[in-house]
Amino acid sequence: MSAASVYARRIATLAASAALTVTGLLATAPAAQASPPTPVDAATARSYLAALTVQPAGSTTGYSRDLFPHWITQYGTCNTREVVLKRDGVNVTTDANCAATSGSWYSEYDGATWTLASDVDIDHVVPLAEAWRSGANTWTTTKRQGFANDLTRPQLIAVTDNVNQAKGDKDPAQWMPPRTAYHCTYARMWVQVKYYYDLSVDSAEKSALQSILNGC
Repeated sequence: MSAASVYARRIATLAASAALTVTGLLATAPAAQASPPTPVDAATARSYLAALTVQPAGSTTGYSRDLFPHWITQYGTCNTREVVLKRDGVNVTTDANCAATSGSWYSEYDGATWTLASDVDIDHVVPLAEAWRSGANTWTTTKRQGFANDLTRPQLIAVTDNVNQAKGDKDPAQWMPPRTAYHCTYARMWVQVKYYYDLSVDSAEKSALQSILNGC
């Protein structure tokens, strides 16, 4: 084989190797933004909303966050909060106890990015107290625990802590994320969770959700 042929083969091998390396980097690159499970589309959300029971919100009598045990262990030493922080963040590193020690988190609610886990809350899209007023007061503790730690439905998301605190236990007629570009997604998330858990909506809440979803 001539020297030119050997050189050409080496160049081709190096190029293929480089391509595989780039492909591997692309495949393992972290998501740029928070990524709870994708909610149902707007049309499905509208049909779900139409099927929900409409009635006045119930009382918070007897309500306690302790009746919705969280954050439970999901695997190893990792609890639900830690799993969501890792899922929704970028380049998140954790210690032996699964606590996030570095990374960055983009808050879909307000468009802010944080590099300290302590600046981030895990929001229950449908708040625990709202669920209580909508039917969860009759649930078993086991079901309430499942609701409070649900990683399968779009019920948990990492967001700016003070934005989450401003939301409190308000429904969409009373509060929506400051970032309007997320309103459609938020409404779809809310409706999907309420539908799955057979929770009721009050008339103002339903009207607000209908208005948002009709514009999606």
